[in-house]
Amino acid sequence: MPGATALTLEQLAFDNSFARLDPSFYTRLAPTPLPEPYLVAGSPAAAGLIGLRTEEFRRAEFVETFAGNRALPGFEPLAAVYSGHQFGVWAGQLGDGRALLLGEALGPDGRRWELQLKGSGLTPYSRMGDGRAVLRSSIREFLCSEAMHALGVPTTRALAAIGSDYPVVRETVETAAVVTRMAPSFLRFGNFEHFYYAGRHQELQALADYVIDGFYPGLRDEPQPYAALVREVVERTARLVAHWQALGFCHGVMNTDNMSILGLTIDYGPFGFVDGFAANHVCNHSDSGGRYAYANQPAVGEWNCYCLGQALLPLLGSVEEAESVLSAYRPAFTEEFARHLRAKLGLAEANDADEALFNSLFGILDAGRVDFTRFFRGLSRVRRADASGDAACRDLFIDRAAFDGWVADYRARLRTEALDDASRAARMDRANPKFVLRNHLAETAIQRALARDFSEVERLQAVLSRPYDEQPEMDAYAALPPDWASGLEVSCSS
Repeated sequence: MPGATALTLEQLAFDNSFARLDPSFYTRLAPTPLPEPYLVAGSPAAAGLIGLRTEEFRRAEFVETFAGNRALPGFEPLAAVYSGHQFGVWAGQLGDGRALLLGEALGPDGRRWELQLKGSGLTPYSRMGDGRAVLRSSIREFLCSEAMHALGVPTTRALAAIGSDYPVVRETVETAAVVTRMAPSFLRFGNFEHFYYAGRHQELQALADYVIDGFYPGLRDEPQPYAALVREVVERTARLVAHWQALGFCHGVMNTDNMSILGLTIDYGPFGFVDGFAANHVCNHSDSGGRYAYANQPAVGEWNCYCLGQALLPLLGSVEEAESVLSAYRPAFTEEFARHLRAKLGLAEANDADEALFNSLFGILDAGRVDFTRFFRGLSRVRRADASGDAACRDLFIDRAAFDGWVADYRARLRTEALDDASRAARMDRANPKFVLRNHLAETAIQRALARDFSEVERLQAVLSRPYDEQPEMDAYAALPPDWASGLEVSCSS
């Protein structure tokens, strides 16, 4: 980072707008200290967003600060209150049960970045939880936050992961960790639900005004700014879920309290990228009913938007107004998902036959449990004139005839466009990652980290920072999952 932006911890500037809202939105409290903390990983890219020099990662003061043991000038730690629907059921009051907002750091470009500790101890909203996070889940969140950014997906970021030998009980006794998360705002649909269901419409309006003025100022000039806010969030959410679907990403727990008001991927818990494709794939072992299966994510995203529309109904004026703006979800999702699929298939122009081509493709992928990431990456090798480049995809199928039937239609579709094979392949490789955070890769890094060897976390972080590049020396990270990976499970405790 150039000199003017290479700041030390003590030079960071804070301007905490959320802390200036009425105390009904949060509880002020300090994080619970974490004994004998150590650095697990840090993200230079995330540090650059707030102008922090990378040398700070090596300072003991950095570790102490982001373990929750040391406060910087400008910190105003607080836990936000919110409510939400969990697995489709109203859960009532929730809130930051193991997270604390430290403050809003000002980046060198003037943008605000909330710094939030996850795993920083008990808060008034912890309910039956212990307020801590474990090393296992913290490594997964750190890696995936930065990996999703590299993939081009709107997401919260991760500055650092700090570990400790402090024991934490989950299914077994594990060790504690804290992730420092970053986002322009961590506000969720559930923040609005909380005040709507409590009948506190004054606070509801104050929160909506805060979001519009701070993050969507252009909406203030709209005839109906609150309706415009809902439409903006609805469309962002639809586009976000479409991007997830295009990458085979499953969030795992799309509760309304885990939905960002800015359309960011937020709250990485039992997430997973699909390996062998199954439309009904469920990545969360706790989701026994399959509510958040891959194929259900688009509909759940829309359902969650309806919950937001219900919460903001007092500001919208009528049910008809709410329904009008909420109706933007489906066309926004459909358009964005089709755009991603055309890019993944190397199609420059839309065609009336594309929907049938897409549907038949997902049908044969599902029937053959074909590896999602490797298939789409290999698809750029297909040639429009002959089958000489088919092997990279065809060899992934047990039913080769199913692939042959589909690829014949695909080849015919390619011949309707002017782009040559080489140019199309280059474009497709920029839309289809070679590397994603597969569960077995994260698990290998976690197991080594449990022995205080963080080299695999660092190596995986580097690979995933360039997901669309070939990186031939790292081919092992793009290989099919080993047999033992099929036994891996992640749950809400992750």
